Amino acid sequence: MRFRELRFGLGVFVLSLGVLLVRFLVPRPVGMADNGDGWRLLCDLGGRHPELSSEFYVHFSYGPGSACKSDYISSQAWLDWFASKLGKVLGSSAELNLLVLGAITCVLVAAGVAATVLALDLSRRNRVIAAVLLLLVMADSAFFGYFASVLSEGAGFVGMLLMTGGLLLMSRTGAARYWGAALTVVGALIGINAKSQTLLLIPLFVLALALVKPLGKRGRARWLLPLGVLVVVGAGTAAVQSHGDPANAEYREANMYHVVFDSIVDGKHDTDADLAALGLPPSAKKFIGTGWWAAHPWTDADYNGFRDKISRRNVVSYYAAHPQRTLQILQQGAVDTLTARPSRLGSFAESSGLPKMAQEYRVPVFSGLSKLAAPLGLFVLVPFWLLIGWAGVRAFRRHRREYGIVVFFLLLFAVGQFGLSALGEGVEGVKHQLLTLFPTFLAFVFAVISLFPKPAQPEPEPEEVPDVDQPTEVFEAFREPEKPAVR
Repeated sequence: MRFRELRFGLGVFVLSLGVLLVRFLVPRPVGMADNGDGWRLLCDLGGRHPELSSEFYVHFSYGPGSACKSDYISSQAWLDWFASKLGKVLGSSAELNLLVLGAITCVLVAAGVAATVLALDLSRRNRVIAAVLLLLVMADSAFFGYFASVLSEGAGFVGMLLMTGGLLLMSRTGAARYWGAALTVVGALIGINAKSQTLLLIPLFVLALALVKPLGKRGRARWLLPLGVLVVVGAGTAAVQSHGDPANAEYREANMYHVVFDSIVDGKHDTDADLAALGLPPSAKKFIGTGWWAAHPWTDADYNGFRDKISRRNVVSYYAAHPQRTLQILQQGAVDTLTARPSRLGSFAESSGLPKMAQEYRVPVFSGLSKLAAPLGLFVLVPFWLLIGWAGVRAFRRHRREYGIVVFFLLLFAVGQFGLSALGEGVEGVKHQLLTLFPTFLAFVFAVISLFPKPAQPEPEPEEVPDVDQPTEVFEAFREPEKPAVR
């Protein structure tokens, strides 16, 4: 990679980091309030979960607390651990300071943007436009607050950005390819292990690596590096998932409970018919609209009588037999996806002087437009996905393979995650669908980038070759005088 490109990439990194830090701290810090799940990550740090209603305000500082046990697996814990150690080096007395965490995440995002821009085969002007588009997604109000929170969505967003930047760099030749491999490994370990939902990235990641093909590389020269990346990421993910609750299995029954009593049997449709189709007695009506942790159904004798029906197999059988009701649930999932912002999670600290659950809208470009279209649900989301898919197909057909790979990598994950959350979780749909909306917007940006023309290559100047057959001109001053003819 030439020095001029590295200097440009460094400039993009510095400017991006400056923009992100200003976005984060000015005029007051922004984050994302805890929806009640933060204790799962704070346990590993020994942090104290505040007694206050955590959804109202962001608690930027968590002091030491009593030890607790959590088998929850998330790569966000790695970022939290680093923020905890760095915060203490900087003089913070908190077990976790979200200001330090937010600054660390801003550095990672800026690095991801710079690496991605360096990987693009575009003119300088179009690279700058690409950097702006990427920053508009990463700094969007729907996503940015999670970079300073005790929730795990932020790790998913960062990991996906780093993965796409790494895959693009791996499509180039020379040293850039190896830097791309390193970035892909880091991004994949963070992104795949962010939440149980992001494990869906695994088959798509394998496919993306199989399709990466640098120009002129064949045989072992092509496959050795992607295979090495796959081995490292596979071994790392297996090790991470083996130390705790794999895919967060302890929440499966809770998820199915909410699917049944929030999504399917919601009290707004034919309740008796839905209960009968699920094999549940009429007494199950008392659980409609209740939460798993608030209702404690496992202590109820009626619930234990039909507890075996609260299962994935039973729910899948219901969906297969009721396509119209399934489509209605998917439509609600699409509305939740486009809504983008959970209404009950605040963005500011209590010391900000703002009211409870106040939210910031400093960068509402993508999420603002999606919220306007939210009531249409699938009628907007599906055509939007088809448009992105068309751009991905066009990229492959126009021999811009690297863009097609990242577009479909993100798009297929978004579609899969949408179905998983809409049909398999049943509660907090807006928050859970953020992992659908973010890759959708990121795929859209790469779809737009794929339409930019390749930079014009300078034509080599033709070399002047002297014509040996042409007589050489002789100036008059140097011409020999002609001798008179002898008679």
